[in-house]
Amino acid sequence: MIQLANVCLILAMIFTIYGIFTSLLSVSGQRDYLLVSAERSLYAVFGYIILASFCLTLFLAASDFRIEYVASYTSSTLPLFYKVSAFWAGQKGSLLLWSLLLTAFSSLAIYQNRRRNHDLVPYLIAILLAVNLFFLFLLIFISNPFESLPRPPREGMGLNPLLQNPGMVFHPPSLYIGFVGFSIPFAFAMAAIIKRRRDNDWIRSTRRWTLFAWVFLTLGNLLGAQWAYVELGWGGYWAWDPVENAALMPWLTGTAFLHSVMIQEKKGMLKIWNMILIITTFLLTIFGTFLTRSGIISSVHAFTQTGIGSYFVIFMILIVIFSVGCLFRRLDLLKSKSQFDSILSRESSFLFQNVILIGAAFAVLWGTIFPMISEAVRGTPITVGALFFNQIMVPIGIILLLLIGVGPLIAWRKASLGNLKKNFLIPLLATLVAGVVLYFKLPERQYYPILSFMLITFVVMTILIEFYRGTTARRKSTGSGVFQAFFTLIWKGKRRYGGYIVHLGVIFLYIGITGSAFNLEREVTMEPGETLSIKNYTLRYDSLKNQTDEHKTSVTATLQLLNDGESIAVLKPQRNFYRQSEQSTTEVAIYSTLLEDVYVIFATFDHDAVNLKVLVNPLVMWLWIGGWVMLIGTVIAIWPDRGDRRREEVRYDVAG
Repeated sequence: MIQLANVCLILAMIFTIYGIFTSLLSVSGQRDYLLVSAERSLYAVFGYIILASFCLTLFLAASDFRIEYVASYTSSTLPLFYKVSAFWAGQKGSLLLWSLLLTAFSSLAIYQNRRRNHDLVPYLIAILLAVNLFFLFLLIFISNPFESLPRPPREGMGLNPLLQNPGMVFHPPSLYIGFVGFSIPFAFAMAAIIKRRRDNDWIRSTRRWTLFAWVFLTLGNLLGAQWAYVELGWGGYWAWDPVENAALMPWLTGTAFLHSVMIQEKKGMLKIWNMILIITTFLLTIFGTFLTRSGIISSVHAFTQTGIGSYFVIFMILIVIFSVGCLFRRLDLLKSKSQFDSILSRESSFLFQNVILIGAAFAVLWGTIFPMISEAVRGTPITVGALFFNQIMVPIGIILLLLIGVGPLIAWRKASLGNLKKNFLIPLLATLVAGVVLYFKLPERQYYPILSFMLITFVVMTILIEFYRGTTARRKSTGSGVFQAFFTLIWKGKRRYGGYIVHLGVIFLYIGITGSAFNLEREVTMEPGETLSIKNYTLRYDSLKNQTDEHKTSVTATLQLLNDGESIAVLKPQRNFYRQSEQSTTEVAIYSTLLEDVYVIFATFDHDAVNLKVLVNPLVMWLWIGGWVMLIGTVIAIWPDRGDRRREEVRYDVAG
């Protein structure tokens, strides 16, 4: 079985190399039989990677400690759920997951485009297989997940206790789907340049791929934040950790790309800029994988320390040379025929969004790599903490929030004075009213949070007005009821109104993030029967309980949470002490409502006395709600129309 798995990787590499050469050879002389062979070699590579992945899954499930990777990340007593998730818990399995996802997406993309973009297919196959070749090289020669141990241990080391959480079962695959998904639009962009294509068909062909990658990257970031919130026990969900930043940067540039290509589709502008954005986004996905799995940084999220970092650096340099070289050779094809008509236009607002998003990505990148640069130059790293990121990102976030609201209200090309008055009057009045109320009602007059909530009001009003006008117009034209008109409006305009729903989800994220400005925190040592008051809550400590199982010893504190003297919840924060790994973890207790979370951390104990840290975190629930709303909006925007499919089929038949 071990030999079979290794043979699968070797055969996958052989067919990858074969596919690259045959796809490129098929271009000369239009040798379609070579292109068919290259396409089939891609499918063969996918099949071999599936088989290798199946083998690794079986080894993990069976606790086959002959495999070094299995012995390092599982134990015989680990639940099957977490044994399978160990697939991506370490570097070797993560690299195999990258290859599995890449070949799966590549196979699907080539199958979808074998007719509609037939002239691009040879280059798509060559580029995607070349990326896969890098990961296969690492898997076979540097970081083999099927490496055998000369003397298998009787028991494995087990999975890191911090990873034994449902959030970490879904968080890494979601991020990796987002990372790998951006390979498809990157390959299309490069193929279109090489083929000297002047049209925007590659953008239309990859729009759903881009949205697919973007939404999974979004969910991956939110799942990671939720895992940090419930598992790490420090009271927050985002600490500007380098690995968190590695996942955020391609999200920022990918968001910029999603908005910028709309201008290219409608106006034929920003072609060079869009190429730069997709190249940067793809490069940042490789950089994110490099940071996460190379061991170059110290992070609570990075669980591997090996020496593959230099190979990633070389690969990223090759990507830059290839993509920038293609871009410069085709600059004459990418010149825009149109220009911006006015600064007061939707095009300009999208461009401003792009500039802000790229500025944010650069600031995060600089703060992330600066400690590495300082260590290389001075020998000691200079830490860049949350204060640096917050000072930069809070103003950037405020500006982005404003632009999210302004964009839908401004017309394409040039907005007239009448248009501005009509569209801005109600949102501005609502914003001013919200500002006055917030100024007098909030317990602390912090100006950034007040401004944020004001702009949240502004954006929500702009979205509601768009839905109101659209629903009213549809009711008048069809005579249907309000609900039927509303849902038909969304269904008939999936791309537009799905986008508005995504923006509404983003606003919910802003609500949750802004609420963190009003966090309350108390730390206290309590004996049984004692109470702690925080805000309008009272926390009474009742008892302490020890419990032992085959993995760990758990110490649980039982507390009653009261509001105005009435018990509303029983909270049981916990400390776990794992015998095999000699690690301890904190299981927090959380009471959540739409308005706030009561968050209890069990720090230490001495006999029956416990040391607790209690926080009241306002509006955190809206972060998780925002993620679901963004997912719903993206699914609506991606969902195909039957009419679009029929038109595409007619176009392909005519072209054929």
